[in-house]
Amino acid sequence: MAVTIAEKLVGILVEAGVKRVHGVVGDSLNGIVDEIRRNSNIEWIHYRHEEAAAFAAGAEAQLTGKLAVCAGSCGPGNLHLINGLYDCHRSMAPVLAIAAHIPSGEIGTGYFQETHPDLLFRECSHYCEMISSPNQVPRVPHIAIQYATGMKGVAVIGLSGDVAMEKIEDVPLPHLLVDTPVVRPAEPELHKLADSINKATKITLLCGSGCAGAHGELIAFGQKILSPMVHALRGKEHVEYNNPFDVGMTGLIGFASGYYAMEESELLIMLGTDFPYKDWYPAKSAIAQIDIRPERLGRRCRIDLGLVGDVAQTLKALLPLVEQKNDSSFLDKCVERYHKSRANLDADATKKSGDKIIHPEYLTKVINEKAAENAIFTVDVGTPTVWAARYLKMTEGRRLLGSFSHGSMANAMPQAIGAQFEYPERQVIALCGDGGFAMLMGDILTIRQYNLPIKIVIFNNASLGFVAMEMKVAGLPPFGTDLNNPDFALMAQAMGMMGIKVENPEEVAPGIEKALAHNGPVIINAMVNPTELSMPPKVELSQAKGFGIYMLKQILNGDGGEVWQTLDSNFLRR
Repeated sequence: MAVTIAEKLVGILVEAGVKRVHGVVGDSLNGIVDEIRRNSNIEWIHYRHEEAAAFAAGAEAQLTGKLAVCAGSCGPGNLHLINGLYDCHRSMAPVLAIAAHIPSGEIGTGYFQETHPDLLFRECSHYCEMISSPNQVPRVPHIAIQYATGMKGVAVIGLSGDVAMEKIEDVPLPHLLVDTPVVRPAEPELHKLADSINKATKITLLCGSGCAGAHGELIAFGQKILSPMVHALRGKEHVEYNNPFDVGMTGLIGFASGYYAMEESELLIMLGTDFPYKDWYPAKSAIAQIDIRPERLGRRCRIDLGLVGDVAQTLKALLPLVEQKNDSSFLDKCVERYHKSRANLDADATKKSGDKIIHPEYLTKVINEKAAENAIFTVDVGTPTVWAARYLKMTEGRRLLGSFSHGSMANAMPQAIGAQFEYPERQVIALCGDGGFAMLMGDILTIRQYNLPIKIVIFNNASLGFVAMEMKVAGLPPFGTDLNNPDFALMAQAMGMMGIKVENPEEVAPGIEKALAHNGPVIINAMVNPTELSMPPKVELSQAKGFGIYMLKQILNGDGGEVWQTLDSNFLRR
């Protein structure tokens, strides 16, 4: 029986378990979109901007570990996917992108909206190929899906609208899509690592997103070698909960306890992490690294031993080879330091008598306390990520998504859309910066159109806050960072959504409770302290010098009030 390439492609997606395609319609996509309309096993979710569609697909893929799909029409349509696809690829989210193309007979003529998808998407994908002949189907779509799911990242199919309507014979796929195999290191490598562990007395684990699904193995391993566990940001949701060995994060937005647990170790073991900041690795420790991706071994710091394997499977194989440690003094010291760091941070998040402004720490702490035990949080890059890392507490059921590897603005709201479509009964809460929210603000109309019960909390400090802080650290006055925002709550109300504005600490808890109780989308416009300063766990001399220069300039210019407001809470305390 003859079918169109579009019909076959949609059928392949359904067979691969794809539930929906995220995108924006366009004439070059008409054949594919119409086949989705005809097929009751898959739906089209249409957005105001393709970048939002790609972020949403990435969130769906990260939460489920399964293939998600986005699509854009020819030229500018699929170009808008690129930033979201970069985030998907760097987050190891299995995403297939369909990049529609101009009419096949016009390729190479400088035709209206002509681009070269096969070149444009190559850097943000494992696989990027054009379908120019019916003879390539079903093989190319099948190969693309295998790349996305097997290598955990993006695959792209380019397809002209007229080619999508060509007829082919409806032949079955050559074989079913396979799951990722179990991977663990060879026995000699396991014994080398076990010997290093058995000889060391101060061992620290640095845990990343590769620890997903390995919580039980981590706890058993920690109990046997009595090691503190530091988590990278992407490891937080997999490591932090119900973990007596967790001593917090490291890095610019981490805790002093996490930094010192690594710096004072004899042996650091990196588990499924690609933590990129080389200056935060210990100077004198021996370092071993375990990762499913061999290309990651040793690319962030020098290592003494590198093992390729899945974290859970590797720890299972390693556990019988290591001796039970009995000296817990290093662990106890690290945990005690963590409790002190935690207490200092929690002190910043209290509602103080007489406070007239909302500190973002307190706002985030209230969100954490009021949210469900299985809530899904998405956070924008910048200060919302800082406060989420420090004040959102993970449980076994909670998830935390952000643009943690690509570092793109505007990710939180569209990621919340993808999460809510996949889990319609769960709380989905987006912690947005005012700058990030405004960048893709049009897609609140997507939320409204589908009546998704997403709760959007805007940390409105009228500034690109993290960028302003970076300028201050460099000794520069913030420039180009001010934002003249509308009242986002009134804007939401004008669009037929619930909008809540909170302007002082007394309004925070009632506002969050009201939003979470509402069966529909809500925007909370939270007016937070515009001069809040997030301090890293270690401060370089150059950073302190730069910030001192900035303060001196402000005081000499007669603007000392802002300086002291900045310093009043968390700068002087650490």
